[in-house]
Amino acid sequence: MMSKIEELIAQYCPDGVKFGTIGTVASCYAGATPKTGVLEFWEGGTIPWMSSGEVNKGFVYDTEKKITQLGYEKSSTKIVPSNTVVIALAGQGKTRGMVALTKISLCTNQSLCSIISKETIKSEFLYYFLKTQYKKLRDISSGDGTRGGLNLQMIREFLIPIPPLPIQKEIVNILDKFTALEAELEAELEARKRQYEYYRNELLSFEGKEVAWKTLGEIGEFIRGSGLQKTDFRESGVGCIHYGQIYTYYGTSATETKSFVSEELAMKLRKAKKGDLVIAGVSENIEDVCKAVVWLGDEEICISGDSWAFRHNQNPKFIGYLLQTDRFLEFKKKYAQGAKVTRLRSGSLPTFIVPIPPLEDQECIVAILDKFDALVNDISVGLPAEITARRQQYEYYRGKLLTFEPLAVAQ
Repeated sequence: MMSKIEELIAQYCPDGVKFGTIGTVASCYAGATPKTGVLEFWEGGTIPWMSSGEVNKGFVYDTEKKITQLGYEKSSTKIVPSNTVVIALAGQGKTRGMVALTKISLCTNQSLCSIISKETIKSEFLYYFLKTQYKKLRDISSGDGTRGGLNLQMIREFLIPIPPLPIQKEIVNILDKFTALEAELEAELEARKRQYEYYRNELLSFEGKEVAWKTLGEIGEFIRGSGLQKTDFRESGVGCIHYGQIYTYYGTSATETKSFVSEELAMKLRKAKKGDLVIAGVSENIEDVCKAVVWLGDEEICISGDSWAFRHNQNPKFIGYLLQTDRFLEFKKKYAQGAKVTRLRSGSLPTFIVPIPPLEDQECIVAILDKFDALVNDISVGLPAEITARRQQYEYYRGKLLTFEPLAVAQ
């Protein structure tokens, strides 16, 4: 892999690679947003319009929104061709500095810079190189957090290597293969996840079987957390789970916590014991509200407000898997309330009815589902582990392939 590139470098640029600014090899444009309140700018639109939130797609084959010809004419946005590099000038969270490559003609909003390559630089090469420059791009941008950002002048003045086109082409070919392999593995993983969800729903339906059915309130008690804020986190101390971590960090179960609080504060907080389910009481969507993590650690842990510890005498992972089923999702849809912040109607969660087979049957079902869960979610085994390994290999070779010795300048 590297030997072919080394041969090309020896042939085309034995004394090093020329560096130059993006502005010398490409044209840079900012987009714009047609007025959102004007229906004729949006309704029935056919022109793809890309927002900054879509830059994380990497390759953009379609956009979430379309604008009309009138919307295009009444704004300063520009249609850019396929194979345009798009970089986020601003955006929420980690968006600023992220890079995408268009696979269709489209226009963008004002938070995106479109970079249209000239003859000396392949847009695919520029895309792959700029993906390695995320930290540098954020470092040169103004402000921090979600404030401030990059601007067109910063992008135009950004320094990049400009190796001869045969070298660019070979590097793109190699990285395209890595990207395609990763996409294949992710598609297979997505198929496995759908298969897992199907069998989980089937195993936990108990349709046509003689089994007791009880509400959660009948088989256990809900202990509401209180008082824990993210600002209370410490490097060490007593383990704790904040409700937001349940759907952003944890899987089905856990034996260790991501965060800790001081022993002094822990004495004042409510706790979960081994075997309890820690349930998120609030989220931004129906899928995540009431997501649960089964606590299997030996020590008691603190829980935050807007969460519950559900204490019961059943197999804890069996109950945890029941709260992942489509049947529970339909229950949540029935009782969900709130627009920006989603909760279940007060008192509704304990009324959810669940099957209660004998404990030995619960254990057998959990053993089967644990194997499926590991195959699709555990980063140490199965497809997730293979994807992680391939991604690390890809990042290693991408770094090697896109690191060049600058052209020596005669003194």
